[in-house]
Amino acid sequence: MENRKSKILIVEDEEALATVLNAKLEKEGYEMSVTYDGEAGFNKIKQWSPDLILLDIVMPKMDGYEVLEKMNEEGIKIPVIIISNSGQPVEIEKTKKLGAVDHLIKTQFDPKEVVTKVKNYLEADNGKIIAAREKVAKPVDGGDGKLGIKVLLVEDDTFLREICSKKLVKEGFTVFEAVDGEQVIREINQIEPDIVLLDIILPALDGFGVLTSIRQNKNDKIKTVPVIMLSNLGQEDDIKKAMEIGANNYLVKAHFTTDEIVDKIKALLNK
Repeated sequence: MENRKSKILIVEDEEALATVLNAKLEKEGYEMSVTYDGEAGFNKIKQWSPDLILLDIVMPKMDGYEVLEKMNEEGIKIPVIIISNSGQPVEIEKTKKLGAVDHLIKTQFDPKEVVTKVKNYLEADNGKIIAAREKVAKPVDGGDGKLGIKVLLVEDDTFLREICSKKLVKEGFTVFEAVDGEQVIREINQIEPDIVLLDIILPALDGFGVLTSIRQNKNDKIKTVPVIMLSNLGQEDDIKKAMEIGANNYLVKAHFTTDEIVDKIKALLNK
């Protein structure tokens, strides 16, 4: 007996975008269905039981947040990739808390990226994303680094790391990525970044430990490098501790935009 085709539901009110997505994924061999508002999308989810959902946020009748909330209320566990209008961290953080597994940004729409993300969840490693980059020794692809400024982004959350990297590369920065604290300790002397964006909660070694190591580094450039901490919930104790260790500034993940990241980086470097 032939294997059943994986079923993908697109919930998107922009008909042109929905048509492109549908055609691309249908060509890849998936069984497709499309709805154009959140209410119809949620009803289709219950009736059709797709294997994966591509879900817009801003829609008539029921928006993407409400669809995710209804799925949670009814215990529906289906991977959801958000089709994001703005791609701002505040939006990504909110959808992640509601159970979304990944995101696509309309302004940076790439059919190949859509297929890659879909395959990651339907065909690779039992639905777990396989990290595209595991080392920080080489800069993120896609930019010419015209500013000549190296940014080390230390963030284990795939959503936020990807969106921040794209924004910084677009602005002309050379971006290096790390996903845990020990990685930073191993690689930072090789990179010699001009500024560091550092998450507090990290595997292997947390942001406090990384920041302490940076401030004790024997290389004066690294020892004095500006560090912006990324705080998960903006707890005053965490922020105070980071500033006492030697952080230069901080951003609360649930609130900041990518434009604010760029502004803070430029403000620190201009000092």
